[in-house]
Amino acid sequence: MVKYVKKPAIIPSVGNMPKLIEEFFGYVNTQSGDLSIARITSPAGWIEPAQTPEFDEYTLVLKGVVHVRTETDSYDVSAGEAFMTHRGKWVQYSTPEPEGAEYIAVCLPAFSPETVHREAE
Repeated sequence: MVKYVKKPAIIPSVGNMPKLIEEFFGYVNTQSGDLSIARITSPAGWIEPAQTPEFDEYTLVLKGVVHVRTETDSYDVSAGEAFMTHRGKWVQYSTPEPEGAEYIAVCLPAFSPETVHREAE
């Protein structure tokens, strides 16, 4: 069977300002909980609340820099680089650089607001 996606679903974002989340596969666009794949365009200065998700997240940065903070380390992940965070681990994402960032996020199992477990803003 083939699943053809003509256009992504737009997912509401959280954080100190809006960012564009285009879900190609996942709960909203394809009603699949196995995994989610989204393209994210994030503005300069965006930061989201820390989270302890129930999914692994794989991120490929296409443009700009994504800042990743864990309980013990911080990383500036640039275009052409990637990172992975494990389920059950505390993490916080931001895009502090002037150009913002564009990246692809793959979550396994799929992202959902109920399983991301964000801290209160």
